[in-house]
Amino acid sequence: MLAFPSKKSLLDIRDLTISYHLPEGRRQVVNGVSFSIGEGEVVALVGESGSGKTTTAQSIIGLLPDNGRIESGSIRLNDAELSDWASRRFDAIRGKVVSLIPQDPGSSLNPVLTIGRQVEEILKLHGWRDRKARHARVLELLGRVGLSNPELRANQYPHELSGGMKQRVLIAIAVALKPALIIADEPTSALDVTVQHRILDLIDELRAESGTAVLLVTHDLGVAADRADRVVVLRKGHVEEQGPTSALLARPTSAYAKQLLADAPSLAPKGFRDAPENPEAAIEVRNLRQEFGHGKTRVLAVDDVSFSIARGTTHALVGESGSGKTTSARSIVGLQRPTSGSILIEGTEVTSLSGEARRLFRRDVQLVYQNPFTSLDPRQRILDIVGEPLRNFETLTRKARDERAAAMIEKVGLPADVITRNPRALSGGQRQRVAIARALVLEPRFLVLDEAVSALDVTVQAQILNLLTELQDQLGLTYLFVTHDLSVVRQIAHTVTVMQAGQAVETGLVARVFTEPASPYTSDLLAAIPGRRLGASHPVLHYSGAAE
Repeated sequence: MLAFPSKKSLLDIRDLTISYHLPEGRRQVVNGVSFSIGEGEVVALVGESGSGKTTTAQSIIGLLPDNGRIESGSIRLNDAELSDWASRRFDAIRGKVVSLIPQDPGSSLNPVLTIGRQVEEILKLHGWRDRKARHARVLELLGRVGLSNPELRANQYPHELSGGMKQRVLIAIAVALKPALIIADEPTSALDVTVQHRILDLIDELRAESGTAVLLVTHDLGVAADRADRVVVLRKGHVEEQGPTSALLARPTSAYAKQLLADAPSLAPKGFRDAPENPEAAIEVRNLRQEFGHGKTRVLAVDDVSFSIARGTTHALVGESGSGKTTSARSIVGLQRPTSGSILIEGTEVTSLSGEARRLFRRDVQLVYQNPFTSLDPRQRILDIVGEPLRNFETLTRKARDERAAAMIEKVGLPADVITRNPRALSGGQRQRVAIARALVLEPRFLVLDEAVSALDVTVQAQILNLLTELQDQLGLTYLFVTHDLSVVRQIAHTVTVMQAGQAVETGLVARVFTEPASPYTSDLLAAIPGRRLGASHPVLHYSGAAE
């Protein structure tokens, strides 16, 4: 049964079917999708990658790729039928009636135009002829979305702004003409949790002021729980279920929605991991300091940071972009020498290692990057990618090397037939498993994971986190887990260091830091975790069932 809004309907989608025409033939990606959005309402379109949510959103605003086609169904916006419109016809309503906030602020702004010019462009396209009036409106919009010194920002270029600031610029463009509908396509997925929180607050405020409706496209049920009036769950192009947010999250009916809830770390938190009673430190970081540049250009990226990691446990480094967490991790794996301080691994000072000793150290400490696609050679077979470290560190026959690589591929839960494929033929989750297999094939004692699950859908993320926990239990591995997501920290880590502006503001057991944060900054991070607005008494926060 379909769930429709109680307010006057603004957008009505009925039985929408969309396909892409590919060299191998037609592939249907949206199949019979129906839902509506009322005036001033927020509807979340939720699903994993490949579910059809972005394609559905693109069809509403006429931005399907050239090989995309609406095969059947209806899209009515303010009673106008859009499904048969040519692309050029959408120019009259884009920005004025319906606007888009895209996912990636870094690639959505023109790098050679000032911010002011780019905001002004939407006004020019829709008839604002007076240059002074346009300039005044640009400054008003930049100020309204929370950018300090709008006159300065208007004259800057995108590379001079942070990710959160660029996303605010895109929001300013989207709301400039007070459209009836804003499509927010994963508008905060690339942002730190506190910046995400502020951006979503801003969208809520602007919506409340002008009565704009929002279609929020997201894979994060925590965000949907906080922000949406209703939720539509998509899977493989179909609507699995839909309804009011609180009711659907409290009593999901489809196995898929139940699985999404079970996998969302902020909505279905598990208990804290038990730390060893008498921990023996495997890694000790003491008074770490990292400077870049010289003179007036000198930047202090890490300032007197200390923490230790017990053998066989996971320690998390948490903080916003620019907090120094990745810089600290790079020093620990030996990719850069710290300006000062000490890093002891199994009692050995590693900051002064050189030559063969430094090479052997890198065998014991392996790094797993954030983006598995860019860290894997697209020209190699998976078997060769996983086996490559063995060529550098061990003298083995080709057969022995392939056998070791194949065994590790099996250990990380990949099917045997992936060994002959290349990375392009694998999903994001499968590629991350390949990256983990490559890191483990040398049987290292320590693994540093830099935002290793932040680019993954929540279900795939849960699978990778479970895999890491299983491998740690089996192999006695010690992990340093770099992330900006505290809900993930709760699931994977025993201890945590919270970093801000290059300094460690808090270090301790995850259970203690989460329940009794000593730093206001840590409290802010915890408060920004999506899904917390439902409250601890809400049934979804205690939901523990997986798909039946």
